[in-house]
Amino acid sequence: MSTPNPTQLTLLQDEIRRRYETLSKRLKQVARYILDNSNSIAFDTVASIAQQADVPPSTLIRFSNTFGFSGFNEMKHVFRQHLMEETASYTERARLFRQTAANDTSTPESPAEILNVFTMVNSQALQQLAMQTNPEQLKRAVSLLAAAENIYVIGLRRSFSVASYLTYALRHLERRAFLLDGLGGMFAEQLSMVNPKDVVIAISYSPYAREAVELVELGARRGAQLIAITDSQVSPLAAFSDVCFVVREAQVDGFRSQVASLCLTQTLAVSLALNNASDANNK
Repeated sequence: MSTPNPTQLTLLQDEIRRRYETLSKRLKQVARYILDNSNSIAFDTVASIAQQADVPPSTLIRFSNTFGFSGFNEMKHVFRQHLMEETASYTERARLFRQTAANDTSTPESPAEILNVFTMVNSQALQQLAMQTNPEQLKRAVSLLAAAENIYVIGLRRSFSVASYLTYALRHLERRAFLLDGLGGMFAEQLSMVNPKDVVIAISYSPYAREAVELVELGARRGAQLIAITDSQVSPLAAFSDVCFVVREAQVDGFRSQVASLCLTQTLAVSLALNNASDANNK
């Protein structure tokens, strides 16, 4: 029996359970309500949740801040996203979004409106990426890639297109880059020759692909350097990474973009190209 893929929600629930005894009385009330009523959090208003938990709305804000969120609505988004991730059908996902967003002032309907919204939120996501990405982490990632004998790239499901592009770009830089696609179920075999002179780039977002997490663990055991591109500091990839980029993608109607992730991978590839050119000129 396979282990379920971890999600942002399951990681958050585990963190709440782990820190439960350290919380104040009021925050424990919120914690109990959230853990016992996870399915309804995405649909209920903040006022309703506060009433049901028997706490003031301000306590919900304090609770969310305690767990690293800017506000309770940001924490609610984790519950909403979990519903989307558990729903394979795009039609059903859109229906769920309409249901959970019933209190929003407006939602895009026509193709033109959806395009306008995607354009706007992607612009915001790119600005956030530029502001929140540590320049030293970028430099270190490029240095690791420049020094690597082999570069192994893994990205499954919706991350596959990002991983494929990065492998394509690295090959154009004449680097020994290998896309781990698990053909024939041979994920472990494809990484069997990894060593401390290699770099593993893992790209995974909630719900985190079990195979990606297992390969990251394998690479870490073999001493390889790891660059993680993921969506949370509590992602299972982050614990093993030498460099971890947290990318918050734009979303519309529960459908996540890949613009910011592709922008980051292109930045790494172009930076590596310029690094290669600089090294060639200095020889």
